[in-house]
Order: sequence, then structure tokens, then C-alpha cells
Amino acid sequence: MSRIYEALQKAESERKVERQGNEPRLPAEEMSPTSAAAATLEYDLPTSFSEPQVVPSIAEQHPLGELNPNVIPRFPWNPSVDRLPSLLERGPAIEQFRSLRSRVYEARDIRPIKSILVSSGLPQEGKSFISANLAVSLARHKNSKVLLIDGDMRRYTLHELLGTESHPGLAEYLAGKATVEQIMQRPDENQGSANHALANLTFIPGGNGGDKAADLSGSARFGELLRLAAPYFDWIIVDSSPVVPVSDGVNLARSCDGVLLVARAGVTKYAVAQRATSELRASNVLGFVLNAVHENPQTGSYYGYNSNKE
Repeated sequence: MSRIYEALQKAESERKVERQGNEPRLPAEEMSPTSAAAATLEYDLPTSFSEPQVVPSIAEQHPLGELNPNVIPRFPWNPSVDRLPSLLERGPAIEQFRSLRSRVYEARDIRPIKSILVSSGLPQEGKSFISANLAVSLARHKNSKVLLIDGDMRRYTLHELLGTESHPGLAEYLAGKATVEQIMQRPDENQGSANHALANLTFIPGGNGGDKAADLSGSARFGELLRLAAPYFDWIIVDSSPVVPVSDGVNLARSCDGVLLVARAGVTKYAVAQRATSELRASNVLGFVLNAVHENPQTGSYYGYNSNKE
């Protein structure tokens, strides 16, 4: 038995020497403690225990501060001139929006303002109409770059005024399903004179927030979106849900520099206007815009006197 045992020991020793002679050796200058440990780990770690590949989320792929305006897609907009009187060259309606634009500039002279949320107390008071026309009026003035955001993720309608697509939009961005460039769009200037007049306007539709609109509006990603867009635009106009029935507009207003409230002549009650102001007490309310006032121009009016373009 002892001879068999000795023979087995000798054979095992010979096999160890043979294996050591066949193993590749690292040069002496590469045999630092770190490289030696790494080499041992690679040699001993089974392939079945290799770490799985981690796919970064959209937010991780697109960190704050990397907006590329050159990749914003262009769409063939078909704007509704009847609902966008600010596209006209003259007339009572466009003069009213020029006056509103002047008031906004005056407010900015008092304190820094770039992002303005437009809301109302209740639905059907004209906030979307005011939002779109104010944005167009600003965009046609001194080549200002304007970003118009449909923040009403429940009943988004601004895409209908501009005649364009409603998805993807703000809801998809806040949910982390789209990047900021993917939700932005610009008009194709070759599609008509109206689109050419909107050349300085960039639009973010509402997307489809549905029942999740309240949660999405409270996301910190909205504030990040405004900070990301701010260096590239002179003005950011945000249309929001009415503030009395739902909290979406109140949530979005916290990230904006100012708020314009819309009241409808002969419809909005004083108590509703008061309630809307109270809901936005934590924000900078710039004032009220009285919508749907029907008054005939007085004799001697200057409407139509100046034919110069914006």
C-alpha cells in the first residue's frame, strides 16, 4: 500500500509541475499587487456569475443641461387663424394682445420673469386662448424665442390651435418616458406664411396624463424642464388646468416666475376669482386678464392706423 501511495503522490506532483509550466506568466514589471489581484479574480470567477448589463433610464441617459435645440423635430403645423388673432397684422384683437405683451414686459422690469403660467378659476374661461395668443405675440416681437407648454394634461387643447400632434408631450416627459427634445416641436416654415410667422415658437404638447395628471404635475422634473429650457428661450408660457377644481396648476405654478389668471367677462364670478387667487397665494400672481370683452372701437380709434409689422 505504501508503494501505491508513493506512486500516486509522485504522479500528482508531476501533474502540478506540468500545469505550472503551461500557465502564462505576466512580465515582472506588470506584476503589481493590483494587477495580480485582478488577474486572479478574472481566472477564478465563473462566467455564470458575471454582472448583468445595466441599461440606464432616460433620465440617466439625458442628464440636466444637455438640451440640443438643433435636434428638435419640425412638424407641418396648420394653425387656426380664427383662434389665433395674434397672427394677424392689425385689428382690435391683435392690439389687445400687444397691450398684454407690454404689461408682461413691464412686470419683468420690476423683477426677473421668464416663465409665466396662465390659468383660471374654472374651465371655459379662455386660459388656453390667452396662453397661445400671448406666446405668439411674444414670439413675433423682436425675434424673441418663446416656448409654449401645454400643462393641462387632462384636457390638452393647444395642439388643436396650432394644428399639430399632441403626443409625445409633457406627461411623457414627467413620467420619464421621453427626453426633452422628443417632446418639443417646431413648425415647418415651408408649409405656409402662418408657419413662417411662428418661426420663433417652440411647442410642448400636453401628452396624456389622464388620472395621473395630479401626480405628474407635482414631479420635480417640471422644474428641471424649465431650468433646462431657460437658457435657450426669452419667454416660457405654460397653459395649465383651472386651479379651483384640481391642483395641477397650483403644483406647476411653484416652478414658474409668475402667474396670469384669466377671467371671462359676464361669466366668472367674483367669488371664483377670489378662490383662484387664494389657491395661488404661494406664487407670484401678476394679475388678471379679462377675456371675451365685446366693445366696439370708439370713433377716432388708432386700430389699423399703423400698418407696420411686429
